[in-house]
Amino acid sequence: MDRNSPTVRPALQGDLDTLVELLQELFAIEQDFAPDPDRQRKGLMLFLEGCGKHRCVLVAEWQGRVVGMATLQILISTGEGEPVGLVEDVVVQTPYRGRGIGKCLLEALADWAVAHGLVRLQLLADRENRPALDFYHRIGWVNTQLVCLRKASLDARGSENES
Repeated sequence: MDRNSPTVRPALQGDLDTLVELLQELFAIEQDFAPDPDRQRKGLMLFLEGCGKHRCVLVAEWQGRVVGMATLQILISTGEGEPVGLVEDVVVQTPYRGRGIGKCLLEALADWAVAHGLVRLQLLADRENRPALDFYHRIGWVNTQLVCLRKASLDARGSENES
């Protein structure tokens, strides 16, 4: 194996601390999320528990060290009439960017998606993260006409429905 090429593999429970650190780096640059190691650990544990059939967490190793990760979960698209994949997190540690690691992660996610019968992948990216958007465009991802909306707290439903 070429020591200057990344290795992509499924994440293991033993990778959890490194995955949390990677998400801290990602959420430090995203405007909609804040780094919160406890929340990220909880989310990653849920992801890892369900890996295989409906979810996938991959890590990229560079010279034996985990330096990147990507996650995917399966959704059903009524528009496609088929299962699709939502790429949830893609992050490579800053010193390792520009070496093809992110591309390898996304190619491996695409391979996993095909093996699981998915017909499309989609992802959300921070509109202010120009380097990430440029990267996605370079490797063949395209913008859509859809706008992402979210309801931040479902706890607010009760107070909204009370008159």
